[in-house]
Amino acid sequence: MTDVATRADLRNDPLFKQAETLTAAWLRPGTGEAALLGQLMASRDGRHAVAAASICDALEGLSSRDGGSTTRLVLVDLASGEMETLTHGPRSDSAPKYSPDGRSIAFLSDREQAHVNRVRIFDLETRTDRVVAPVDGFVEALQWSADGRKILLSVAGYGSDLAGAQGAMAIGLDAANSNQPDWAPVIEGGPEAAAWRSIWLYDVAADSARRVTPAGVNIWQAAWCGTDHIAAICSDQPEENWWYTADVRLIAVGGDVVRSLYTPADQLGWLAVSPSGETVAVVEAVCSDRDIVAGDVRLIDVASGALSCPATLDADVVQLHWRDDDRLLFVGAQGPNTIVGLLDTRLQTSRELWRGHERTPSGTMFPEVAPLGADPANFLFLTESFFVPPTLFAFEDGEERQIRRFGSPETDAIVAPLGTARDFRWQAPDGLDIHGWLITPHGEGPHPLIMQVHGGPVWYTRPLYVGRSAFAQMALAAGYALFQPNPRGSSGRGQAFARHVFGDMGGADTHDYLSGLDALEEAGIADPKRIGVTGGSYGGYMSNWLITQDQRFAAAVPVAPIANWVSLHFTCNVPSFCEMFLADHVSNPAGKYFAHSPVHHAARVKTPTLNICGGLDHITPPEQALEFHRAISALGVESALVTYPNEGHGVRTMPAIFDFTAREMGWFLKHMPPG
Repeated sequence: MTDVATRADLRNDPLFKQAETLTAAWLRPGTGEAALLGQLMASRDGRHAVAAASICDALEGLSSRDGGSTTRLVLVDLASGEMETLTHGPRSDSAPKYSPDGRSIAFLSDREQAHVNRVRIFDLETRTDRVVAPVDGFVEALQWSADGRKILLSVAGYGSDLAGAQGAMAIGLDAANSNQPDWAPVIEGGPEAAAWRSIWLYDVAADSARRVTPAGVNIWQAAWCGTDHIAAICSDQPEENWWYTADVRLIAVGGDVVRSLYTPADQLGWLAVSPSGETVAVVEAVCSDRDIVAGDVRLIDVASGALSCPATLDADVVQLHWRDDDRLLFVGAQGPNTIVGLLDTRLQTSRELWRGHERTPSGTMFPEVAPLGADPANFLFLTESFFVPPTLFAFEDGEERQIRRFGSPETDAIVAPLGTARDFRWQAPDGLDIHGWLITPHGEGPHPLIMQVHGGPVWYTRPLYVGRSAFAQMALAAGYALFQPNPRGSSGRGQAFARHVFGDMGGADTHDYLSGLDALEEAGIADPKRIGVTGGSYGGYMSNWLITQDQRFAAAVPVAPIANWVSLHFTCNVPSFCEMFLADHVSNPAGKYFAHSPVHHAARVKTPTLNICGGLDHITPPEQALEFHRAISALGVESALVTYPNEGHGVRTMPAIFDFTAREMGWFLKHMPPG
C-alpha cells in the first residue's frame, strides 16, 4: 500500500476524495438543507422553536463531526416540522434567544471576523436583523433580562483562549481591526498583559453597552439573579488555568462584588438561576476541561447562603433548566444511559421523565434538551444513535412526538448496511465493571479493530450517528470494528468513579483498556494481530502511553497528544490540570510527571505511529507530538509527524479534516490491513 501519511499533497488521493464525498453526502453543500440542529429554544406559546442549524454552503469551515461548516438561525414549526431559514451569514449565526415578548431574537454572529462574535437582534416582524453596539472583546453568551430591556453579555477579551473542547486557540483581532502593528510582540506575565473575561450590559432602547464587572474579577459564566444582581462563576485571575479554582459570586449591576455565594471543592458549570432570583443552581464535578462538566447539583439560597445537594437519580448532570421557582429540568449521564429528569427543589426529590440507551439526545459535548411550553415536564430534543440520524421530537405529557428527521437519503443508504452497534461490558483486573460501545461490520469475526479513546479523561463516549463521521464510515466499510471504551475516570457513573483517574492517569485505567481488548479477543470479535489505537487529547496521551506498555498494537494514531508531562506543565495553558490529575509536583524527579510520560518509555515502543497535532493548540501544544515522534524515530520505530498549521486542539475544519481522515485511514490500512 502507498504510504499516504507522508505524502505532501493528498487532494487527489482516493482516500481524501472518499472522505470529501462522504462528508458532502451528509452536509449537502449548496442545497440550503440543514444537516443538524443545535441550541434549540422554544417560543413561549410552544408553537415554534428557533435553533442554530448546520447549513453548508461549501466544504469549508467546521467539519461534519462538529455539525457543519456554518450555522444559520432557523425557525421550526413544531406542528408541521417545516423550517424557515432566518439568517444567511456569512460565517456562523448561533446561540439564539427569544426576547421575553417573543417579537425578536438575540443571537451571536461572527460575520465580521471568524470566531469574533458580536450580538445581533433579529426582528420577527420585519425579518431583518441588526448588529448592536460593540464591546471590547468577543461575546461568548447572552441572556435577556426578564423585562426585555437589557441583555447580559459574557465577553472574552481579545487574546483569550477558547476552551479545549472548542479548539484551545487564542482569539484576537485580525490585522485590519487591530491598532497593534504586525511587529508588536506577544506579552506573557502579569494581569495587565492578560485577556480578561467580563460582564457587559446592553441597553436595547439606547443601543449602548457598558462593562459592569469590577476590576480584578474574571467571569467564566454568568446569569441574571433578579433584576439588580448577576450570579457568576468567577476567578481572581484571567488565564484558563484559574478556571479550576473558580467560585460562585453575586455581583450588583452597579459592578460591585456583593459576596461569595459558594466555594467548591471541585469545578463548576451549568450555572442557572431561578426566575425569582432566590436560588442559584450549579453543577459541581471533578473536571479535566472547562465546559465539560458532569456531576452533582448544588442549590444555593441567595439570601442566606444555605447550600443543599439534592439527589438526581444517580446521574451525572450535564444540563440545567429552571421551569419555575421550585422545579429544575435536568439532563444526566447514567452509565450507558441518558436520562432527563425533573427535580422538585422544595421537596429535594427527582423523577425520571425519559431514558435512552443506544438512543441519546444530540448535543455538542453532552446531550441537550430545551424546555417546551408551560408544563415543566415537557421538552424538545433531537435524538440519534449509531445507525439512526438525528431526529427532532417533542416530549409532551409523557409521550414522544416526532417532528422532523435529519440526515440525507444518500448518507442513510451508505450507513444502513455498514454494521451493528451494542453496549459491551467487561471486568477490569481489579474487578471494576467497565463498559464501552462496540460497532462491528457485518460478517463473522475476528475483525481488525480500532480502539477509539475519548479525551478528558473525565468525559465519555456515547452513541453518535455514524453518518456524521467519514472516518467511521470508511473504517466500517473496509471491515474494521470500532471499540469506544468508557474506562474509570469517565463521566456518567458518579464522582467516585471519575476520581479513580485522579492522581492515576496512565495507572489503573491502562488496564481497563487492555482488559477490554482481552475480552474482545477472547470473544472472537477482535483479531489480536490487527489491533489499532487512536484518540485525541487524553485519548492522544493514552494512544502514546498504551504502546509503551503493551506490544499488541499494530498501529497507533495519537491526535493532539501528551508525550511529556514535565514539558507540558511549562508550555500548556492549564498546568493546574497536570498537577491536580497527577497529584504530584513537577519538580519531583521520582514522581508521576516523569514515570507516566510516554516519552520516557520510548524504548519499549514497537508500534508504527502517526502523530497528529495542530500548530495553534495551547492546551496540548504541537511540541508534544514532536517530542514523541523524535523519541521513537531515533530508536528505529516507524513514525510520521503531521502538523496542521491553522488548527488548534484537534483537526476541526474542512478541508484539513479530509486530509487527516485520509492519512489516518491510510495508516491503519497499511499496518493492519483488513481481509
